[in-house]
Amino acid sequence: MEKMTLRDTLRTINDQNLAKIQQATNLKELNEIRVGVLGKKSPITNVLRGMKDLKKEDRPVVGQFANEIRDGLVTAIDNQKAALEQKRLDQKLAHEKLDVTLPGTPVVDGTPHVLMQVMEDLEDVFMGMGFQIVRGYEVEDEHHNFEMLNMPKDHPARDMQDTFYITQDVLMRTHMSPNEARELEEHDFSEGPIKMIGPGKVYRRDTDDATHSHQFFQMEGQVIDKHITMADLKGTLEYAIHSFFGADREIRFRPSYFPFTEPSIEVDISCFNCNGKGCAVCKYTGWIEVLGAGMTHPNVLKAAHVDADVYGGFAFGLGIDRFAMLKYGITDIRQFYQNDIRFLSQFNGEDK
Repeated sequence: MEKMTLRDTLRTINDQNLAKIQQATNLKELNEIRVGVLGKKSPITNVLRGMKDLKKEDRPVVGQFANEIRDGLVTAIDNQKAALEQKRLDQKLAHEKLDVTLPGTPVVDGTPHVLMQVMEDLEDVFMGMGFQIVRGYEVEDEHHNFEMLNMPKDHPARDMQDTFYITQDVLMRTHMSPNEARELEEHDFSEGPIKMIGPGKVYRRDTDDATHSHQFFQMEGQVIDKHITMADLKGTLEYAIHSFFGADREIRFRPSYFPFTEPSIEVDISCFNCNGKGCAVCKYTGWIEVLGAGMTHPNVLKAAHVDADVYGGFAFGLGIDRFAMLKYGITDIRQFYQNDIRFLSQFNGEDK
């Protein structure tokens, strides 16, 4: 028997039996079709016995085609069986008001979004050090969002935070620092120092790519009191980073610039992927930047009418999305906002 003849025979078997399967009206009839199609004496088995007459190089081709035909018929039988069982169940339910033997519908427990989990983890770390949480406003005025933070209207740092304006001087906040400005403005130091964190959503007109988003989550914090030093800032950040990422992460402090702190620093941790040896993730430096910080600029204190000769402190800001990406090895920030349950269900909080 020639190769094409065998293939034609298999196609005919497939077409004839697919029609029978789809026309089956009960499970007994469907089972008889299954035995006739897939049993030892089935037409497919007989065709396969004729493969011995084929050329050696033709046998794998015909064999693969036969397996595809068989798999397709098995799938068709399974689908028809499920349809007939569902039909029989529907008919039974139509005649019975209550069937206590039916299995209950399972309820899948949800979990907080991975960003909310990370935010809560960080809140726990800082609250353990005595920080209080201040939420603030998503819609801010320029005075609190920029000017009280040492960024007047002509300051070039505003270009890095180009954002969404609602009116001429009202905008979606670009960072969580307005919380700090308002707290400085309203705080009564006779009741004690300021020790706060402000987690929340911020907005910037940014590129939409794997590492940027027009909205993301930040957490900023500040401590204002008498006799606060860079050592206090360093100890606070070291404890927070080790608590979140693990004690095996090395930490590096680098000089930097921010309008609202002086001196300013950026903080790096050793790469989680290569443990500081250098790889594509850390751009072969061994380090990954995680946050910025510094000593509160005297102009920020003066803008809130706080005596900069008596009080001082520090401030820091971190990206919650970035912390989540680094902790879980996520390479595309857009996955946080696409609501794909296959992605989100991986973070069920069981690794705490």
